[in-house]
Amino acid sequence: MGRDIVVATPAGPVAAWRADPPHKAAAKGAIVVIQEIFGVNAHIRSIADGYAAAGYAAIAPALFDPVARNVELRYDSDGFAEGRRLAGELGLDAATGILRATRDLLRQDGHRQIAAVGFCWGGTLAFLANTRLGLPAVSYYGARTVPVLDETLQAPMLFHFGAEDSSIPPDDIAAHRQRQPEAEVHVYPAGHGFNRDVDPAHYAPDSAADARRRTMRFLATALR
Repeated sequence: MGRDIVVATPAGPVAAWRADPPHKAAAKGAIVVIQEIFGVNAHIRSIADGYAAAGYAAIAPALFDPVARNVELRYDSDGFAEGRRLAGELGLDAATGILRATRDLLRQDGHRQIAAVGFCWGGTLAFLANTRLGLPAVSYYGARTVPVLDETLQAPMLFHFGAEDSSIPPDDIAAHRQRQPEAEVHVYPAGHGFNRDVDPAHYAPDSAADARRRTMRFLATALR
């Protein structure tokens, strides 16, 4: 279902995984899938494939390409440290520029209803895709959103958090509710990365399923 493509961006060519629905002409809309700090790996590609199977065109750009190509990190302390380093080196502005180019590519393909869905670091970027690019967005456990949380929403917004996520304490979740009262916020009995089904240490299937149902309902409404 999916295939490798290249997205032309202000930071240079960026590899991406693209998945299209079986009947492209009947697509419900399009989704920019935003990676965790571990890269566009099998997990992120499977998420894009899943949205395509549900009727959405999906592109997951390899955001680290301007600083390091072909990044797929392990889910361990070394992978986490390297991912954080690469995210810091790239920066939020450059990452947002890549998302803008990905959105524009989808527009060139004829898609007018486009959303962003991001995970972890990508969850924060999904919020910025809303405030800076005007895309309806779904943020899964974005732990770096608080410093930019006063930016103005331009479209519908959905946040998913884990109640046991040490990187997003209750005060941070409360800040999302207080400073973005128009957004939809859900908290699950799970920790960070609860949607990551390739990582048994973090995956919480019941919470992931609930978040998926809410996400699909959100997308159906925001992209209709």
